Amino acid sequence: MNEPSLTRPALAALVPAGLIAAAWASRRFTRVAVEGDSMRPAFAPGDRLLVLRTERVRPGEVVVVRDPRHEASLWVKRVRDVTDDGIDVRGDDPARSTDSRHVGPIPRRLVVGRVVRRYAEG
Repeated sequence: MNEPSLTRPALAALVPAGLIAAAWASRRFTRVAVEGDSMRPAFAPGDRLLVLRTERVRPGEVVVVRDPRHEASLWVKRVRDVTDDGIDVRGDDPARSTDSRHVGPIPRRLVVGRVVRRYAEG
């Protein structure tokens, strides 16, 4: 019995499609590593998270946002509320978290995305 095989033209057509899909996925998702204890017990330092890039978030979701005081730094926090003024985020361990209680609502433009999965534990 002959196994089906891809011809060179068919294989060549698949390669660009795969590259397009990979490029699309790389722009749609990003990865972050958790630093600090503010999200314990849900996430621990060193956990690796897959993040869907979006500004659309809802209360209860875990998100990645840019620190409004220093936008190069990222925070992993839980959305407490979404208002016209921005997004109220909090750490799961309030004693170890710098969050909206300290800096106010996070502007939507500083939302990186929503955590969709932990893919590695720290």
